[in-house]
Amino acid sequence: MEVDKFMETKDIILELRNKAGLSQDELAEKVYVTRQAVSRWENGETTPNTETLKLLSKLFDVSINTLLGSPRQLICQCCGMPLEDSNTSKETDGFFNEEYCKWCYADGEYMYHNMDDLIDVCVNHMANDQFTPEQVRAYMKDMLPKLNYWKQYKNLDGEDKFEEFKKQLMDEINALHIEGMPKVEKLNALVGGYINLEYRLPNGRSVKFLDDGATYLGNQLECEFGGNRCFGIAANMDFILICTYEENGVNPELIVYKKR
Repeated sequence: MEVDKFMETKDIILELRNKAGLSQDELAEKVYVTRQAVSRWENGETTPNTETLKLLSKLFDVSINTLLGSPRQLICQCCGMPLEDSNTSKETDGFFNEEYCKWCYADGEYMYHNMDDLIDVCVNHMANDQFTPEQVRAYMKDMLPKLNYWKQYKNLDGEDKFEEFKKQLMDEINALHIEGMPKVEKLNALVGGYINLEYRLPNGRSVKFLDDGATYLGNQLECEFGGNRCFGIAANMDFILICTYEENGVNPELIVYKKR
């Protein structure tokens, strides 16, 4: 739910409540407080405590930082991306994790365990007419070690488990022996909204298979036979999807959609 995040907390709560079509009584019931407490928030007499802010954040789908009027400029502590509510990660229970973007932390898992892999992804997305790949790479190599994730990386859980899962996925994909597709040797974190192509079915209808807000493991590979089509891969715990398409995702064709 969008809101002018530079307002005061009292005005933000009032605006969010009105946009949601809730009375003070209804909001109070949803976050386990009294109507009088809601009234005091909206009058600026008090501010919700930490636990109540978490409930309000989840209810209205905005970060606690936004509820408080954005006193901090948040950046992802893995890749350095400026954080807005739309790209901030969430825990598996739906609460915001304001430390990371949804590309670097998804479904309760850290998506990058190798700094060079992250730098490769950033170079592909950030290099342009103003900044060469070499300049982007140098910038990221200087900036990433200063972020909390990489400072405390050795203390984070799940690296071995995550890498094992990625290897298992790659083994399953390569075992499909799809003609013309190179061996998959790397999978990157990809947000569904950027790769959710629309496929035309034999009956003339079109369908998308991915969730725009979810994060998948995937890659793009050039066809071994040349030509103007690439292979696209997206996978998670539940399925493997492989397709081909032309530049910029034009004319996609579904090759495999396999439940795991």
